[in-house]
Formats: sequence, structure tokens, C-alpha cells
Amino acid sequence: MPNIKSAKKRVKVIAAKSLQNKAANSQLKTEIKKANAALENNSADKAVAVRVAVKKIDQAVAKGILHKNTAARKKSALDKKLHASA
Repeated sequence: MPNIKSAKKRVKVIAAKSLQNKAANSQLKTEIKKANAALENNSADKAVAVRVAVKKIDQAVAKGILHKNTAARKKSALDKKLHASA
């Protein structure tokens, strides 16, 4: 356990940020799973589901949760599945 005041604060801040990152990551994964399920089931709103997932991916990059190349790879995979099923 830290003794210095600033180190104690860092522990608190890191814990709070970790919770925020974990929640954002969970939402991101949920949206990607929804998009993949919509593509697999060939549902009518699959394009909308992919658009929402891509938006979440972009938001994760803006927040620093995902690297931009990882985001590009995930978006490309979704786009590829969307156009393959069309």
C-alpha cells in the first residue's frame, strides 16, 4: 500500500478508470456480438446492427480503449461479413 499522498490518489484514480474501461469494453463486445448474430441470422436490421457496432468501435478508439489498427481490423471483418451475406 502506498504511503505518499499522490500515490494513494493514483491508486484510486486507476481503480475508477479501470472500471470505466471495463464497462466500455463490455458494451463494445456486446455490440459486436449483436452485429455478428444479426449477420448470422440474416436479419432485416443487420446493416443497422453493423453501423452501431462500428460506431462503438470508433468511440473505443477515441477513448483509447482500442488501438486504431485493431479497430480497423474489427470494422473490416464486420464489413466483409455484411457484404458477403448481401
